[in-house]
Amino acid sequence: MKELSDKLLIEAYYKAIELNLSKEFILLIESEIKRRSLTDRIKASS
Repeated sequence: MKELSDKLLIEAYYKAIELNLSKEFILLIESEIKRRSLTDRIKASS
């Protein structure tokens, strides 16, 4: 995931939610988003 650009990481996050992928995978993406301090670039999701 470290190879992904910030933009692609955010897109992957939304796509994973849209495709209803596993919660573990979504949490992995969220963890990387937090690591990069990009949380302000994603909308709150349930």
